[in-house]
Amino acid sequence: MNNAGVHAKLVIVAAIWGFGWPAGRVVATELPPIGAAWIRYVMVVALFLAYLRWSSQWIMPSRSQWKQVALIGLFSTFMYQVLFMFGMGYTAAGDASLMITFNPLFTAFLAVLLLDERMTWRLLGGLALAVAGIAVLFFASPNTDIPAVDRWIGNAFIAGSAFAWAMSTIVMKRVMTDTPDDALAPLSPLHLTVWSSVVGLFILTPWAGIEAMGAAWTFPSAEAWVGIVFLAVFSTVVSYVWFADGIRIIGAGPAAFYVYLVPPFGILGGWLLLDEQLGTSLVVAFALIVGGVTLAQSKQRTNEQAS
Repeated sequence: MNNAGVHAKLVIVAAIWGFGWPAGRVVATELPPIGAAWIRYVMVVALFLAYLRWSSQWIMPSRSQWKQVALIGLFSTFMYQVLFMFGMGYTAAGDASLMITFNPLFTAFLAVLLLDERMTWRLLGGLALAVAGIAVLFFASPNTDIPAVDRWIGNAFIAGSAFAWAMSTIVMKRVMTDTPDDALAPLSPLHLTVWSSVVGLFILTPWAGIEAMGAAWTFPSAEAWVGIVFLAVFSTVVSYVWFADGIRIIGAGPAAFYVYLVPPFGILGGWLLLDEQLGTSLVVAFALIVGGVTLAQSKQRTNEQAS
């Protein structure tokens, strides 16, 4: 009962992340994708740095850690955000919220390739289930008002963003367990997120400038500005701080459970805010993808406990 407030916050975080998908759809249909990501991260970086100062957690990475932070910023901020914005310009919010759940499987396979973790039949079986769910999403999405080719292109971009996030996760696993000779301790997840956001903003800036020179800019509508602020303030800064607090209090496993609530909230948000369609195919795709992820991760957890 003492943790009821934490669980309530994690439900709110899942809802915020879910409703971030229709917000991203609104923003991506009005603004060039890289420019939209740049505006979002100008706000994010300012708020994160202010939070570090306010909470007396201002810790700078060492020179060696900056190299690792730069790699995370490349994948988690630059590549993820750009692919996210490109994808949301094409596909439905509900479809995209399901596609991103492929991220844990990408992470598991990258761990096999880059961290020498074992390939297992459960991992392969989980992949097969998840791919079946993706196939349902590609060929039987109820959002037929969006041309099928556009949805496929958008879903492919979102899959790319999931892969970019998985790459950043692999790098973060190494960074959080290694202490370079010129550092006193590994960087915390909070500091990795803040400083990689700073690096990602620096990478985004020249590309946003190049895009601006060739794009026909129009002043965003009030809805688009609300979407950008929602993505920056709530979907990134507030949600991350609350989620990290949840991990600290109830543990990573119980907190991670709430991530599976994101797609239902994403589908609900698309339906309420964008008049997207609901359908049995979304339920089937969700069950297959989450079932595949659960199967793959069950073996991973068993191995970790045995070791």
